[in-house]
Amino acid sequence: MATTKVTRNYQVSIPSEIRKRVEVKVGDTVLIEYAEEEDTIKLRLPHRGPRKTRKLGRTLTSKDIETSIQEGMRDCLRS
Repeated sequence: MATTKVTRNYQVSIPSEIRKRVEVKVGDTVLIEYAEEEDTIKLRLPHRGPRKTRKLGRTLTSKDIETSIQEGMRDCLRS
């Protein structure tokens, strides 16, 4: 098990052995969640591979765009 310190700005580094194992890259976005039943903090890593695209053939509203962004973030992050 690897350990890391929390900086004064509440930042943490992912230890190199973990980064290599899960292939986290510079610029990746990770989702951090607290699992209350386990009293742990979990990281969800980005999905690797081609992204889905859609051609709607219609004008998008702001609500359509927000919904699409939320769906994309869920699809992008591994559970």
